[in-house]
Amino acid sequence: MVQSSVLGFPRIGANRELKKTTEAYWSGKVNVEELLKVGKDLRAHNWKLQKDAGVDVIASNDFSYYDQVLDLSLLFNVIPDRYTKFDLAPIDVLFAMGRGLQRKATDSTPAVDVTALEMVKWFDSNYHYVRPTFSHSTQFKLNGQKPVDEYLEAKALGIETRPVLVGPVSYLFLGKSDKDSLDLDPISLLSKILPVYAEILAKLAAAGAKTVQIDEPILVLDLPQKVQAAFKQAYEFFAQHAGLPEIILATYFGDVRPNLAAVEGLPVAGFHYDFVRCPEQIDEVIKALTPKQVLSVGVIDGRNIWKADITKAIAVVKKAITAIGAERVIVATSSSLLHTPVDLSNEKKLDAEIKDWFSFATQKLAEVVVVAKAVSGADVSGALEANKKSISARAASAITNDAKVQERVASINEKMATRASAFNARLAEQKKHFNLPAFPTTTIGSFPQTKDIRINRNKFTKGEITAEQYEKFIESEIESVVRFQEEIGLDVLVHGEPERNDMVQYFGEQLKGYAFTSNGWVQSYGSRYVRPPIIVGDISRPKAMSVKESVYAQSLTSKPMKGMLTGPVTCLRWSFPRNDVSHKVQSLQLGLALRDEVNDLEKAGVYVIQVDEPAIREGLPLRAGAERSDYLQWAAQSFRVATSGVEDRTQIHSHFCYSDLDPNHIKALDADVVSIEFSKKDDPNYIQEFSEYPNHIGLGLFDIHSPRIPSTDEFVARIQEILKVYPAEKFWVNPDCGLKTRGWEETRASLTNMVEAAKLFRAQQ
Repeated sequence: MVQSSVLGFPRIGANRELKKTTEAYWSGKVNVEELLKVGKDLRAHNWKLQKDAGVDVIASNDFSYYDQVLDLSLLFNVIPDRYTKFDLAPIDVLFAMGRGLQRKATDSTPAVDVTALEMVKWFDSNYHYVRPTFSHSTQFKLNGQKPVDEYLEAKALGIETRPVLVGPVSYLFLGKSDKDSLDLDPISLLSKILPVYAEILAKLAAAGAKTVQIDEPILVLDLPQKVQAAFKQAYEFFAQHAGLPEIILATYFGDVRPNLAAVEGLPVAGFHYDFVRCPEQIDEVIKALTPKQVLSVGVIDGRNIWKADITKAIAVVKKAITAIGAERVIVATSSSLLHTPVDLSNEKKLDAEIKDWFSFATQKLAEVVVVAKAVSGADVSGALEANKKSISARAASAITNDAKVQERVASINEKMATRASAFNARLAEQKKHFNLPAFPTTTIGSFPQTKDIRINRNKFTKGEITAEQYEKFIESEIESVVRFQEEIGLDVLVHGEPERNDMVQYFGEQLKGYAFTSNGWVQSYGSRYVRPPIIVGDISRPKAMSVKESVYAQSLTSKPMKGMLTGPVTCLRWSFPRNDVSHKVQSLQLGLALRDEVNDLEKAGVYVIQVDEPAIREGLPLRAGAERSDYLQWAAQSFRVATSGVEDRTQIHSHFCYSDLDPNHIKALDADVVSIEFSKKDDPNYIQEFSEYPNHIGLGLFDIHSPRIPSTDEFVARIQEILKVYPAEKFWVNPDCGLKTRGWEETRASLTNMVEAAKLFRAQQ
């Protein structure tokens, strides 16, 4: 019988158990033993769930308290010296690298003040990984044996698993050189790290593991020749060591064919490829197999929530079986299910018609098993018939199609996507209108979402307080935030977004064409989970979404108040998008809906409007070529459609975070002011790339994902470094991102210090 396989399962728990316990540990409410127990319980539950579903090949070491790449850095001792001098427990070293640590000295412990490592997007997903940071002094060695321990945990439960590791070539390539070793090319460290990989593989073999899954996701990127050559060096090295487990080399999220020569003939037991994202690669990857290598066929989508078309999935698998035989084929998810919510059965409020179209991680287990059974000759006619019925019902549903929206998209022209005047003319009008000082200060949008805000939102949702009571509460929160900003001297204010649950969900709930879950959480980074809305049909805006709060906030102050919106590409990327129409069409629909909102904000007297696009880099196709060029065109067009209907005096802002950005991509948006996450960047060349950016820019000055508070002197030093290469007259002063996840004490202190630094530079003008 053909085996079924799942490459990884969500680690967060169906009720976000991991988040709750991790944050309780950080706040000192639970001890390390309680934290570790919750992790162990979640792993056991996930393994048993998969075994009970009939999955044959179950992953282990797919669990992490923060990030699987960061786990590998801890395991292999890739720990910059700044984290090793405080005698922290391993779990605290992990968290310090992931989120920074600032702690006052006590009688028994020294003071700690260390920033986090850089965090960037995992390929084109909204998951963030902590970038490995290497230096000339990096000494690879094993710190513990996490993969072995978790394999043995499962074995003790009577469950045989296949441990999974990020592969050596991907691990090095996705890393970077530390600020004191910028001349170091991480891939040059391959010969030094391979013996440590071999050591952990040998330990896994000794524990009883017969096979391991080694993920090399960079095989779907454009790779330099030396990186392609590194695969042969790495996997031949493993083949020369007797007694290691067999290796299934896995890649996903795209097309392996441009790098196929780099892995063809490697001495591994088999390969896994993603045939959801790139079904057309199947013929070539089959031809590249040696006579005994197996093929893991990824046909169940690990990145989206739509039910699989089981009939189509079976056809792909049968094609592989016809070519190489059933004994060499494994039916699998396209990638880890990390990127999907845990269990659809927890959704009690979803419309039944729409709910029938979805499949979350737990339901995808059944899908992969059904496909494996079907190609093995078992009778799955009942499951196939139900699946066909669901697929057909969705295609025919009136929910998915809106003729008026489709007509409006067809009418888009270049004039709609072009501001009336060029930037310099707009800037002259904006200077007269706003009269801002040098080094203008602002924030990105959100302020702390306090417990009181969450309680009142929950009460309103449950009907325990009236709409009038809730509105008065929100107005009081807005006024408090406005007064605080005036008090510390910020120049361009925000209303703080107390009414918003999430920067995409809030708008999606007010747009036609969206559906929402109650428990559809997925991990974004660390303990930050998001609940992506789901685009189920053509999108339009029935009424204004944010005008009331923005107008109220502006009425409280004479300073400029930003209207805050989430951009069309980010609304698309941070939702689960439709898979029956193109991303371009969905993005343009969102752009039109936001155009209506931007124009209404301006009409209401809000003349600074920020349309955030943090996901625009994330959406970039992974390889250069026609698909990428097309994306850059329609992504920028969608933004400009949303923002180009305003007068010259109206200042359009945008924001970007946690990506390796190209100034040309941002230039194409033609925003007047952009703010960019920058605090974790330590490469001076990154600043240089933006030195000739034509419009105005704010490079983020402190990490909002860390609880540490930078001093005024630290802000001054940071700004001084930026001004060595960036013009002072174009520079704005702001944090990395919104302050939603921070506490008020640290927010007040950090922003006060930031504003004081700006005033010092102003005084020098």
